[in-house]
Amino acid sequence: MLTARNSDSNAIFKIFRRASRSSASEEVFPLRPLINSAMVTQFLNVDAEPAVQGFLHEPESPVGDSLLLAHGAGSNCQSKLLVGIANAFMEAGVSVLRIDLPFRQKRPHGPPFPNAAERDRQGIRRAITLLRSRTQGRVIAGGHSYGGRQTTMLIAEEPALVDALFLLSYPLHPPGKANQLRTGHFPKIQTPAFFVHGTRDPFGSIDEMKVALELITAPRELLEVGEAGHDLTPRKQADLYIRTANDFLNFVRAQTSA
Repeated sequence: MLTARNSDSNAIFKIFRRASRSSASEEVFPLRPLINSAMVTQFLNVDAEPAVQGFLHEPESPVGDSLLLAHGAGSNCQSKLLVGIANAFMEAGVSVLRIDLPFRQKRPHGPPFPNAAERDRQGIRRAITLLRSRTQGRVIAGGHSYGGRQTTMLIAEEPALVDALFLLSYPLHPPGKANQLRTGHFPKIQTPAFFVHGTRDPFGSIDEMKVALELITAPRELLEVGEAGHDLTPRKQADLYIRTANDFLNFVRAQTSA
């Protein structure tokens, strides 16, 4: 377990690593101000169905890797969390595509349509394929809550699609219904997975997440964010997005060097 204290707050980040993974030195990128929208452009591809639309963040000094981010059930790709995370990864040299899932393209508000999850996964697959065609390095996929969950379900069935998973506030169970776990596909996940979870998330406690992640045999990490709920907006962690990107990229590099 690695614990790092935020220098300008009392908040604590904790990373729980798979015990069998060899240790690697931690690398931290400079904490710079986030780039504005000058390097962010609208993205639209309608060559096939479902359409892929959203926003593409292209770094000034790319490292060759790309990240796909999908939003939660009640949000869209313009959420503060996805924009902040995308900018942080762009600062680290990673290209980022944040997309509106097919259900959100159909209507601007409201939860996913009943029985529409398969089409949302098709949209994620198409977006991954498009990223892969323009990426020289690794392709990473995930997102917030529902978007991350649908990505894990897709990759459990098609592990070769991506090189790693990046999950923000995985919705382990509905609030107050801890017996309705959404982990049936976890044993099939063969892809390295990095989970970011708040200590106040009603969709799953930290202890519940630790137990659930034991179902995944691939390398995995759990980054605990103190005082944060499901939206991952803690009270005193202004540099959360950059630190999250740093920790994830260290995790991915460790898998390459192991």
